[in-house]
Amino acid sequence: MNIPFVNEPFTPFAVQANQEAFEDALRQVEAELGQEYPIIIGGQKITSSRTLTSVNPAAKNQVVGTIHQADQELAEKAIQTAAETFHTWKHTDPNERARYLYKAAAIMRRRKHEFSAWMVYEAGKTWPEADADTAEAIDFMEFYARDMQRLSEPQPLVRIAGEDNELSYIPLGVGVVIPPWNFPLAIMAGMTSAALVSGNTVVLKPASTTPVIAAKFMELLAEVGLPDGVVNFLPGPGSEVGDYLVDHALTRFISFTGSRDVGLRINERAALTAPGQKWIKRVIAEMGGKDSIVVDSDSDLELAAESITASAFGFSGQKCSACSRAIIHKDVYDEVLQKVIERTQKLTMGSPLEVGSQVGPVIDDKAYAKITEYIEIGKGEGRLVHGGGTGNVEGYFIEPTIIADVDPKARIAQDEIFGPVLAFIKAESFQDALDIANNTDYGLTGAVISRNREHLEQARREYFAGNLYFNRKCTGALVGTHPFGGFNMSGTDSKAGGRDYLLLFTQAKLVSEKY
Repeated sequence: MNIPFVNEPFTPFAVQANQEAFEDALRQVEAELGQEYPIIIGGQKITSSRTLTSVNPAAKNQVVGTIHQADQELAEKAIQTAAETFHTWKHTDPNERARYLYKAAAIMRRRKHEFSAWMVYEAGKTWPEADADTAEAIDFMEFYARDMQRLSEPQPLVRIAGEDNELSYIPLGVGVVIPPWNFPLAIMAGMTSAALVSGNTVVLKPASTTPVIAAKFMELLAEVGLPDGVVNFLPGPGSEVGDYLVDHALTRFISFTGSRDVGLRINERAALTAPGQKWIKRVIAEMGGKDSIVVDSDSDLELAAESITASAFGFSGQKCSACSRAIIHKDVYDEVLQKVIERTQKLTMGSPLEVGSQVGPVIDDKAYAKITEYIEIGKGEGRLVHGGGTGNVEGYFIEPTIIADVDPKARIAQDEIFGPVLAFIKAESFQDALDIANNTDYGLTGAVISRNREHLEQARREYFAGNLYFNRKCTGALVGTHPFGGFNMSGTDSKAGGRDYLLLFTQAKLVSEKY
């Protein structure tokens, strides 16, 4: 496509017409709640004796949908189907593969509010968070389609006399895609789109808490006419189906986004060579973070407070890029803390169905229990200055929580909590702040708020994070603008939404002909 890539704009919900359109979408989705969704292998819809019920985390008695669960027998069928389909799909012209994504993006753009409304119900996302998720899904499809077309063009090589040399990027094979629940459309669609547009076939194992959104994406792929078997939909227990897929000899790569523990387990299992396996499996993993915003003594304190509040409590802190540590220079510590408390007090916690809600629920009972436990730990490790409580018992609501005077090595300053819990840490100097920012096992995102150019350049060199932002929040990466991925235990250094991402789903082949 010759049209240059442009990020999908976010919906301005202050406009009354946009509010009404979104409310219409919410009513449409509400009318579709409670349906059953089958396993899909090679285009065949399969039901099983086991099902999983997906519920609304803001109203846990409300069923979003019932998903049929696969077992190892169906996992085998999915892998074999994907392997068989790969024989033809790998030869499909890259421009044709790209056109499937362009069409899917166009349809999703027309039905943007509908996809977002599903996330309001199943993921507990507020209107702006759901809208941004859908916009990012559109961006991924548009960006990866263009990038595959770029990679399919003749690649520059050094010319020598008497030879014709050609380098091309060919697909890997069957990929297992295991997406997260927190960006249930964007990351799931991005991982799947990258794999298929590169010429691979996919077994998609959706997140257990947001499988209906993945099922809706499968419906979209069917609508655009994607050949049967290119993407196979295999919901099921990770310990049973997930391990089986990762271990399989026909699995060529695993694309995973999720927790550090699961990512390391996948990497370890994938390193083993199964009988009959002909390759070293490739693992593309994004595994979370423990992200900090550093505030220098000479900085815009209003900007600092706004950046911290937005980064810490957007989507209830359930982002791997979320700010869970505010590292503040001692000279401005008290003032920044007070400004963040004041902004947090103004946040409205409530049902994501309401346009005015800014903080919704956490995803499920396990997250709820884990986060509330960490809040209790935090009370013993610092000074609770805001929040700490819960909300409407009909859902999994936890107040935005701020704990001040936290030691840099405390548990709430080191563990990924994945919830609306923010640790405030005092730094003696800018160097001390950078040392604290780098003292975790992770290296995903971070930010520095400062007017001091020398300090910003020092941070550019020394702050070890895959996505480092100056004088802005540490969340909200845009496809193509902020290629996303981190260092250390944050993953395998892949950059989703960047020009090198599709290289992870391909391998370079050189053909040389003498004449």
